[in-house]
Amino acid sequence: MTTSPDWTRRLAPYKQASLRRSVFELTLTAAALCALWGLGWLAFKDGWWGAALLLTIPAAIFLVRLFMIQHDCGHGAFFQTKAANEWVGRAIGVLTLTPYDYWRRTHAMHHATSGNLDRRGLGVIEMLTVEEYLALSPIRRLGYRLYRNPLVMFGLGPAFVFFIQQRVPVGLMREGWRPWVSTLGNSLAALVGCAVLVWLVGLAPILIVNALTMLIAATIGVWLFFVQHQFEGVAWARHSDWQREDAALLGSSHYDLPPVMRWLTANIGIHHVHHLSSRIPFYRLTEVLSDHPELKGVSRIGLRESLSCVPLALWDEAGQKLVSFSELRRRDRLAA
Repeated sequence: MTTSPDWTRRLAPYKQASLRRSVFELTLTAAALCALWGLGWLAFKDGWWGAALLLTIPAAIFLVRLFMIQHDCGHGAFFQTKAANEWVGRAIGVLTLTPYDYWRRTHAMHHATSGNLDRRGLGVIEMLTVEEYLALSPIRRLGYRLYRNPLVMFGLGPAFVFFIQQRVPVGLMREGWRPWVSTLGNSLAALVGCAVLVWLVGLAPILIVNALTMLIAATIGVWLFFVQHQFEGVAWARHSDWQREDAALLGSSHYDLPPVMRWLTANIGIHHVHHLSSRIPFYRLTEVLSDHPELKGVSRIGLRESLSCVPLALWDEAGQKLVSFSELRRRDRLAA
């Protein structure tokens, strides 16, 4: 094993959030997003449609960064008080179209079961084993192949998740009123916010600038989540063999991005450390790597290597690795 049984104690000192730093990160990110949206609206109204469209790209990146702050709030990591985390998280959720309380619950399930083949469920990208895939009917195989197609996964999928799926508490519909309040409340707040913006700015600028920003941000977010747990060398295990720290370090990637991209994505690429200790604020994750350099090479993938992760769609339990549909076909031909 490459993991240490002592990581919980070793990482405990990094859990302390700094109020000054958190407020600074939140203010900077929100201000940059608002400024880019404002410039986009002005450019659109002045007839500079091309400039307005271009401004949606950096706006989307800062919207993703704002989501990462919401993500830290969901783990109770961004502020020291529960109330501050929850209300800031809910407010950000209106901008990211992510119902905070519902998402926090499903995301907690993801952390509790990540890398566990017997407990795959909410809050994850669906992945089948080779045996499960081969046991499907032809029509269901086609459905899974379409689901894993890059055009669906990174094209239609993000729009469906954020604009449609998260409007209702999928998977928690029978869990009482709280999931419904979270999803419906988020939708209502987003509609009111959009109505106010349309009244102030106009319908066309909001549709072009804000909606496109959301689509781009959703795609970036899904890509980041994908490569965090679907990469060459990832480890999955049955429940009897599953260990939390092994699953964190070997089942989550260290997406080693260039410094600027690392800052813009709020260090979410240091995902293996995040899964080791989710209460560490994102701005302290680089401290962990600096103080514990042995973690830098664990589950590391670079920007170029991450592109090769796209075809990986099935878990081969015999080979203990992810494989593509084409690899499975080649294997079947050789076996025949």
